[in-house]
Amino acid sequence: MTMETSDIIYGFYFNKSNHPHKIELISDLDVCKPHWLHFDYTRPSTIQWLQNHSELNPIVIDALLNEESRPRVTALDDGLLISLRGINLAPDSDPEDMVSIRLWVTKDKVISTRHRKLLSTQDIANDFNIGKGPSSPSQFVIELTDRLISRMSHTINEIEDKVANIEEKILIATNYNQRNELSVLRRQIISLRRYLSPQKEAMTQLLSEKVTQFSVEEKIQLRETLDHLVRYIEDLDSLKDRAAVFQEELSNHLSEQMNNRMYVLSIVAAIFLPLGFLTGLLGINVGGIPGAENSYSFVIFVLLLIIVVALQVWIFKKKKWF
Repeated sequence: MTMETSDIIYGFYFNKSNHPHKIELISDLDVCKPHWLHFDYTRPSTIQWLQNHSELNPIVIDALLNEESRPRVTALDDGLLISLRGINLAPDSDPEDMVSIRLWVTKDKVISTRHRKLLSTQDIANDFNIGKGPSSPSQFVIELTDRLISRMSHTINEIEDKVANIEEKILIATNYNQRNELSVLRRQIISLRRYLSPQKEAMTQLLSEKVTQFSVEEKIQLRETLDHLVRYIEDLDSLKDRAAVFQEELSNHLSEQMNNRMYVLSIVAAIFLPLGFLTGLLGINVGGIPGAENSYSFVIFVLLLIIVVALQVWIFKKKKWF
């Protein structure tokens, strides 16, 4: 299958007017106009077009087709090789299983690739369809980074609510289910934190003096987006510390509960130990057991056991064992 007959996911021309300019087929592309092309890098048609018809640097092609991608920004020739990640908001998926997008950005084009669906690019495509899309490749990068990072707020707020809910439960009662919930939350927080730190480095690289594709005003917008990302990372650090403290507190509570139960069992065992010894001693089936012929022996023996228990209780209380 060739790109002339295959489907690109999205294709649009950048323009300053309010009229959408959509690219339906790659064969219709006018390379003289600034444009955005969005592909699924796993499709054979995408691989064929990038390798045989895109006229891109082999390094760029490999990056756009690479399955594993760490957030980064690399200046190469007259463009920027950008790799970013977004929260996975697909149904029945883990948010920390983040979706990556790779971009090649020059002054007149953006070529992006992904495998799994990314809502941020879908939103930008919808804006293009109604004539409100970004007017240049640099504006595209600004809008994409802003949408990727803005969508993180909902997930982080959800995690914060769950941590606060567990904190409230710990104050009321503790159980092993709460420890499992905290473990899941800590895993999510650590995963998100691990993925967002390289993204902060990539955003910082976009603001470096070596990157000349953005104007001063556009770099101010990128800095605002970076500030939001830094705040989310700080929130995750705070949540990670809170979750660790709660988990330690929960473990202490559960250990205290276990110790109390073991203490009660120890007291009970200590009380019945001499009683068991006496009953066992008098229960052996040999001759010479005292009181065997006395009809009051059982009553006397029970009273003796009561006296032993009373003595034990007095000794325990005197020693403040309970």
